[in-house]
Amino acid sequence: MTGARPSVSVVIAVHNAEAFLASTLESVVRQRYPALEIIVVDDGSTDGSAAIATRCPGDVRYVFQLNAGPPAARNTGLRLATGDLITFLDADDLWTDGRLAVQLRLFAQSPAVDVVAGRFQWVRPADADGAGARFTPLAEPRNPLSLGTGLFRRRLFATVGELDEALWYSDDVDWYLRARELGIPMLVHDDVVLLYRRHDRNITNDERLSRAFFLAALKKSLDRRRSRDGAPAGPLPSWADFTRPVRSDACGSPP
Repeated sequence: MTGARPSVSVVIAVHNAEAFLASTLESVVRQRYPALEIIVVDDGSTDGSAAIATRCPGDVRYVFQLNAGPPAARNTGLRLATGDLITFLDADDLWTDGRLAVQLRLFAQSPAVDVVAGRFQWVRPADADGAGARFTPLAEPRNPLSLGTGLFRRRLFATVGELDEALWYSDDVDWYLRARELGIPMLVHDDVVLLYRRHDRNITNDERLSRAFFLAALKKSLDRRRSRDGAPAGPLPSWADFTRPVRSDACGSPP
């Protein structure tokens, strides 16, 4: 990070998300952070997503590519990003108010960490079209194995690598496992920083595919650990070795 105010790039992968994208972008813009770069990577949309992205106020860079899947779109945005810090957001999810301020403060307080990650809350939109501002919480806030809950030092991707484009689901699980295997220092806080809207168009609604890609990510981790010295793969280090739970009490309300 350089200077007193680090620059932040948020990469938003989009595929036919016109029903959600405007409110998603608004949740980012309303963080009111001046050094924020928004990169929208349109992964082959055929709806009105492009028009919504290009109408968004703020520093928005819109890029179109042929449909190649979510991790490929995220990698495209990652290569274009110029921020000291990187984060990701799906086109149908929302940042909570104050999310960026909380995570930037935690980075400033913990200069040795490379990842700050909060929690996400599943919500069910109360509006019929699923794109409104009223939500019903579903279950308790969940763990940080999501790219959308994290804020990452950009240099970290040269060490851990980009997202695995073969994993259309669970590319975030795979990335976190690689970071964990390398002992990357992380700070996990209990604040809800992301609202994950559940609706009938979520790509993870296909439970069979979700399980298959999740198991593939676990298998890749197992194979990597086996290949290092030929010995049987031992257990991964505990998350407690790399994370330090904290709570800021300043984040978590819907936008």
